[in-house]
Amino acid sequence: MKAPDIERFFAALATVNPDPRGELHYINPYTLLVAVVLSAQATDAGVNKATRPLFRKVKTPKAMLVLGLDRLKDYVKSIGLYNTKAKNIIALSQQLIDRHGGKVPHDRDALEALPGVGRKTANVVLNIAFGEPTMAVDTHVFRVANRTGLAPGKTPREVEDKLMRVVPEKYRIHAHHWLILHGRYTCVARKPKCPICVVREVCGFKGKALA
Repeated sequence: MKAPDIERFFAALATVNPDPRGELHYINPYTLLVAVVLSAQATDAGVNKATRPLFRKVKTPKAMLVLGLDRLKDYVKSIGLYNTKAKNIIALSQQLIDRHGGKVPHDRDALEALPGVGRKTANVVLNIAFGEPTMAVDTHVFRVANRTGLAPGKTPREVEDKLMRVVPEKYRIHAHHWLILHGRYTCVARKPKCPICVVREVCGFKGKALA
């Protein structure tokens, strides 16, 4: 996709949704981190169902350690891979206390050093909690970037790096939210909703003519 079309692509998304928000429920940077760790290979709706009662009781790493592993599992057992995720959350909570004064660090390397936190999770936290223009490439972003021709790549990191190069600076802070929401509700996996798509005119998807 050429630069003028990329500008039109994001201008269209910004027009229909000028202030996009992630759909995970959270209260502060710590609960955001916990929610994103839980969201791996799970839906935001499913995570929110589990975390709303959890976050009424737990809002800090210290409170999570007081809650303990077994009780945490009871809260999140409806989420896939909950055993591993719960262990990581307890471990990262301890690490936040031991190394960061109980605060979520505003630092990529420090975030990625936490148990259960990879690059995508770190990108989400840096963007939402700290306002950094990062690109968190999940399955929706990966699909949209490749299908439309916006930033094709064979791996999430390749797509992330291309997005950081091609997305105009003024759109970067919200870009990954727009792409996630577009992939979740319009450019869906099995049958994209091309007839109602606001970026249809600049999209490079060959199948859009048949949709």
